[in-house]
Amino acid sequence: MSVEQRSASPAASAPQGAGLKKIVAASMVGTVVEWYEFFLYATAATLVFGKYFFPATGNELDGIIQAFITYAVGFVARPLGGIVFGQIGDKLGRKPTLQLTIVIIGVSTFLMGCLPGFAEIGYLAPALLVFLRFIQGFALGGEWGGAVLLVAEHSPNKSRGFWSSWPQSAVPVGNLLATLVLFVMSNILSSADFLSWGWRVAFWLSAAIVFVGYYIRTNVSESPIFLEAKAQLEQEQAVSYGVGEVIRKYPKGILQAMGLRFAENIMYYLVVSFAIVYLKSVHKYDTSSLLLALLIAHLIHFLVIPQVGRLVDSWGRKPVYLVGAITGATWPFFAFPMFDTKNAVVIVLAVTIGLCLHAFMYAGQPAIMAELFPTRMRYAGVSLGSQVTSIFAGSLAPLLATQWLKDTGSWVPTAIYLVVACAVTTVAVLSLKETKGIALEEVDRADAEREGLAVAATSR
Repeated sequence: MSVEQRSASPAASAPQGAGLKKIVAASMVGTVVEWYEFFLYATAATLVFGKYFFPATGNELDGIIQAFITYAVGFVARPLGGIVFGQIGDKLGRKPTLQLTIVIIGVSTFLMGCLPGFAEIGYLAPALLVFLRFIQGFALGGEWGGAVLLVAEHSPNKSRGFWSSWPQSAVPVGNLLATLVLFVMSNILSSADFLSWGWRVAFWLSAAIVFVGYYIRTNVSESPIFLEAKAQLEQEQAVSYGVGEVIRKYPKGILQAMGLRFAENIMYYLVVSFAIVYLKSVHKYDTSSLLLALLIAHLIHFLVIPQVGRLVDSWGRKPVYLVGAITGATWPFFAFPMFDTKNAVVIVLAVTIGLCLHAFMYAGQPAIMAELFPTRMRYAGVSLGSQVTSIFAGSLAPLLATQWLKDTGSWVPTAIYLVVACAVTTVAVLSLKETKGIALEEVDRADAEREGLAVAATSR
């Protein structure tokens, strides 16, 4: 197939208007389902799992620390999922990969709700929890890259930041739904009933909503630029794709993506997970009030992310991200004193501000990372850059913060930790080239020149 033929093919025409909105909606719904299940575990680890799946030690922070260790297992599994599903996604397509990951996460989450506790089967209970958490994290490692790329690759060049921020906004919606279900159950049940069986209902609901997400994803079409790249890979046997290729050819892009993710990932889990631990353990704050605070904050986070996505297109990728990295470093220094007031409104405000600052880093990630890699290895590159970072960022953040709180009784070590993380991310942002408005075909063209290949000269 010649350059001209590929340029004129139907695949080369990107969807506009209603067609693009349909793709965005399909990507978002599946992402909502999957992150509902993933964040359900995060909230339950803080509120339930420490007491239910682990032996009592006399210090409630010990159980929470143990629960966060199982929580971290999911993050360790995510890069493996990113490698496996990144390879599949770059070869077979984004659509079949996203269909498979949503089923795996749904089944593992449902089974979590069926597990007996430590009192019934001893250490086999946390062992089974760790196994299912690993499977859940493995599937999620391949989900995020596919969901955001499906939109980013369909989006017009001038508004890629805005459109690709919508799958990001689906994450707080999933978290909001998980928090809402737990909030309702904790309010209508006694503490004993909630700890005994009420929390299970939220996990069992995943069996129903996973069917909705899977069905919607059957109506998603592959991106035109991916179909172009796939056709070329089939024709040019000398060119490769996927994980091994992106590591060899674009190590700098992977490191930059990891640096972008570092502070963002740490900050998010400090705001939504460790804040709960701090308020419950230090101030004995009511569980229902904490969940209500998170509900409000997640809703505002959802509304803010697309608006920041617009700024990514108008201001540029780097300025917006720098705002998030620099202001994010200040959050703990005013948020924890606000928590210490024990005033409900002030607490909600502290969490909400944290998530809004986080949005300045989070909204632009899909566009920036998509523009770092050519299509033939984009899924693998984006998945590696984002998911490997989660091992030593999001997975450790609540665990380390809780341990420091136990050892020192202070939030100051956690604040210093976030400042260092934000400094790392700032360096990563400064190392980037500004890619506002760039055509993904230009990225492919530069890659093809390195390989001595011809590519279609389409643009959107």
